[in-house]
Amino acid sequence: MLNTERRNPLTTHIDKMSTAEMLAVMQAEYQKATEAVAPELPAIGAAIDAISERMKKGGRLFYTGCGTSGRLGVVDASECPPTYGIDHGIVVGIMAGGDGAIRRAVEGAEDSREAGRRELSVFEINANDSLVGISVAGGAQYVLGSLELAKEKGALTIALSCNAGCPIEEIADIAIHPDTGAEVITGSTRMKAGSAHKMILNMISTAVMVKQGHVYENMMINLRPSNVKLRDRMIRILVEITALPYADAEALLEANEFSLKKALAAFETQ
Repeated sequence: MLNTERRNPLTTHIDKMSTAEMLAVMQAEYQKATEAVAPELPAIGAAIDAISERMKKGGRLFYTGCGTSGRLGVVDASECPPTYGIDHGIVVGIMAGGDGAIRRAVEGAEDSREAGRRELSVFEINANDSLVGISVAGGAQYVLGSLELAKEKGALTIALSCNAGCPIEEIADIAIHPDTGAEVITGSTRMKAGSAHKMILNMISTAVMVKQGHVYENMMINLRPSNVKLRDRMIRILVEITALPYADAEALLEANEFSLKKALAAFETQ
């Protein structure tokens, strides 16, 4: 039996627990999810370095998955453009069942290997690209299909699961598999497994973006002023770096197409 499908002996009577008892056991189990990521850091690092090298050559990063796994990939991909100012086509989340499955579960979608191939093929994946196939159990047919196509096209393939030795690892160049163990509610992998995967996806996209030059020190240097909040954040970042008064930093950005990189370059030549 898969580790993620086993019953958790600490929660066999959760239906009889008080609210406080349920919360305490959930919190303790979530801490285990965090701890499970640590042994995977070498594999995560290898994935980051390999993705980054391909992206510097014009490559893209794709996530494919089903259910919670697919939603986590879509969330991570969708947050990269506003955070790092990149185009929407650089990090792409593809979910079994399409965008509608983000809000309404399409449970049977994960069983089609052909759909995984077909929906990735639309993007004309190539050897500069990277694909992270996300499947907690590690055997989703949709993810297997997308990994197979990516492999055929020469792209970097990464398997993200919670069960070592699973089928998606047989295809992938790099395997990441935090052992989060049995869930609080048996088989409900949106809990510990999903939490571990969310952390790992955050690590991958964040480190790759840093390596692409979209971060200065620990600040988002490639932001775009797409709303009031981000405009203000850009001004405050420039204030932090240059020690200019807020109004002067705003004026400098205005004079440089509201680009932090251009504004910094102009400041340094003053």
